[in-house]
Order: sequence, then structure tokens, then C-alpha cells
Amino acid sequence: MRSYWLKQAALAPRAVRWLALVAVLALWSPAPSWSLPAFARQTGLPCATCHTLAFGPALTAYGRNFKLHAYAQGTKKTIPLSADLIESFTHTSQNLPPVPNYSANNNLALDQVDGYFAGRIAEDFGAFAQVTYNRIFRHTSWGVFDARYARDFTFGGTNTVLGVSLNNYPTVQDPWNSTYAWQFPFPFAAFANTPTPGGPQLNGALAFQVLGTTLYTLIANTVYLEAGGYRKLSDRAQGDLGIPDAANEHGLDGTAPYWRAALQKTSGPHYASIGILGFSPQEQSPQERSVGTDNYTDLGYDATYQFANGGPHTFNAYVSYVQERQRLFATTALGGSATIANHLNQVNVSGQYAYKQTYSFTLAYFDTVGNTNPLLYSPGPFFGSANSSPDSTGYTMQLECVPFGKFASFARPWLNVRFGLQYTAYTRFNGGNTNYDGFGHSAHDNNTLFLFVWTAI
Repeated sequence: MRSYWLKQAALAPRAVRWLALVAVLALWSPAPSWSLPAFARQTGLPCATCHTLAFGPALTAYGRNFKLHAYAQGTKKTIPLSADLIESFTHTSQNLPPVPNYSANNNLALDQVDGYFAGRIAEDFGAFAQVTYNRIFRHTSWGVFDARYARDFTFGGTNTVLGVSLNNYPTVQDPWNSTYAWQFPFPFAAFANTPTPGGPQLNGALAFQVLGTTLYTLIANTVYLEAGGYRKLSDRAQGDLGIPDAANEHGLDGTAPYWRAALQKTSGPHYASIGILGFSPQEQSPQERSVGTDNYTDLGYDATYQFANGGPHTFNAYVSYVQERQRLFATTALGGSATIANHLNQVNVSGQYAYKQTYSFTLAYFDTVGNTNPLLYSPGPFFGSANSSPDSTGYTMQLECVPFGKFASFARPWLNVRFGLQYTAYTRFNGGNTNYDGFGHSAHDNNTLFLFVWTAI
């Protein structure tokens, strides 16, 4: 994620006006509303009811149902605003090029401060809206946005949820934590180096640059279907929302279709889901408009398993595999790729054990594989590839303590704190183990120790 946040360094002052607008709309809303810890205040239930670890983001069955019903369930009237902040310490095995105002290693930072409006706006209608101030790069922008309308219907004796989502981040509307937007790890180390490219287009490449509408249904609490499309926001709109240098980002040519299907089943304390999803953007930068587009076809598979019997022990497992087929007509025409046809595949697997929704251990494995391409993946210190390859493999371990967010918690539901110790190790980075970049660096030089405190009110 380091390369992503480096692109966020330019502050867009107009985004501050959007923060004020969100606050005004929240206070103006005539109907009851919810928001993060305010969801708990609204429903009268602790955060542990919706989240597997008492404080987000992984959802329980109740939390998934709440999201599918447009964040609009509940009767209590509360202030629909919330906020959180993340503070951290990051150590990498070797010094990296320093971020402005910080050191090359061992950085203690206030990572970000978020403001939220989320919850019921009217009957069957709600939203989740985030504004983020990134303290590391002194940058304010909009974050996750997901506005929904949903209702229950009965067709032929079958209970059905029908809904529509307007959102700015493909997969952020997904109620499962096996797809990218809410996938482990969460949070991540902003000062760490990550492989290039970060992953397929489905995995966050167009986040916050687009706005899309999808229609979804859940039939008999078993079959989930969703379809829609995304379009790029104008450069001016992106600037107003805090996206830096929007004119030079890869934009969409037309509408990018998105679709999703999943099956879910609950049997006693066991819950499982399997799914498939697709995303097909055609992209181009301003320099590429005269030579064509880069076309991507992403096909993803995912699965979830949860065990919760009401006792102190819970277990969650998530699997995601995304296959991306690339046809880089524009990039190749301009000399940026050696071949038109390329591929990039990524797998993520994680398992979490939690005790009393308070203490947890998570172990995750990730692997990215693509074809060699000396122009796409060229040598360069730290961030390049001597083998012209994006192949990267590693694992992440995380220990956490979430002392609040349960029925008997102190100051419930106002006080929510999450303490975490995260370690990420690479066995392969940008196509190699030793001297992967052509400048003497090894994959393990990017191993990262990340300590964080995440607080929400």
C-alpha cells in the first residue's frame, strides 16, 4: 500500500468543504440514523453483535443482514456521526526511502483520522459515508461511500431482499470479508513497501475514482445476486473530493460492468459461503486516448467459513482468488509493455481464532503471480524487478486485543479500542528472493513489524 499512499501526498483543500457538507447533511437528516459505534447506540446492541471481534470490520450474520438492509434497521434516535483514529509504529527490516516529514525507518505516527455519517436516512434507505484526513501525507479526501435502498418482499412464499447500492469502490458493498475492500489485513502499514503492482483491478485499483450503481437480491437467505456498473468521476469532481492529480490517473472508457453471485448456508454454529464475481474495466490515461485502451477482465472466486456457538471460541476463515486477463493495447502502443496479452493472478487466505471476541490471532497467506514483462516490471531500487516479474509471496501474522464493545464493556458503546501487533514477511518480492530489484535488496528486507492502536467513538 506504500505506493498507493505516495500518490495521496498532494492536499486538496476543497475536500474540507465536503467534510462540512457531510456533517450538515447528517444533522439535517429528519429520520433516525446510525454510524459505526453509533450503530450500536441506535440499535441498543453492542458492536460485538455485528462484528466477529467486537470492533470491525469482519461481520457476523447479523452484521451482514444489517448491511444488506441498507443500514436502516433500528428504532432509537441518535446522532448519526462517529469518528475514529489510528496511531501506529512501523519497523521494516531495512531502511526504505523516507516519506516526507518522516524517517527511513522506525516511524511513530498518527496515521489517519476519519469522520463518518452512516445509517438510516429514511425508511429502507441509509448510507455509509467516510471522510479521511491522512496525517502521514497531510491529505484530506473522501473515503468509503455506500448509499443503499433495500426492502423485503415475498414471492411465491419465498422471502427476498431487493436493494440498490450507489458506491465508490468495487467490492465495498459486499457483505462478506473475503473480497478486497474489507479483506485482512485491516489496518495496514502505510510506511511498508508492497509489491508492484499491488494486484488486479478488482482489488482496489479504481477505489474512490469511480461511482457505480448495482442492484442486488438475497433469495431465501441463500442465493445472492448482484449486477451493475461503474463510471469514472470527472477530474474536477475527483479534485473536489480530494483525489490528487486526477487528470493523469487511468480513467474508464465508458461503463465498467460488475457482477456478483454467492451461496450461503447456516447449520447450527457453522456458517459458510462461496461466491464468484467479475469486473471488466476498459482504461486509458490522457496520453493514451489517441492509441486505444487497456482492457481488463477480472474473475474472482471466494469462500467464507465462520464458527460461533455462543461460547468463548470463534473461528473465521476467508479465501479469495482473482484471475485477471489484460489486453494492454494502449500501454503497448506507447512502449510501456512488451506484449499486449498479459495476466495477473492473486490469492489471499486467512484464518482467525478469537477468544471471547476479545483476544485473537490471525494468520494469512498471499501470493501474486503474473507473466514476465521487462517493460511493465523493470529494475529499480526497492520498487523494481530484476526478473521482469510481479511474482510475490508472503504471510502476515496478527495478534489483537479488543477490550470493549461487548454487553458489559466500560462506557459502551462510546468507547471502542483495538490494539494490534502485525508482522508481514516475504519469501518472494517482485519476482525474486535475493537481489529482486537489481540493486542488491532481498525479499526479506521488506518484512514489516506494525503496532497499532485503533480507537472509535
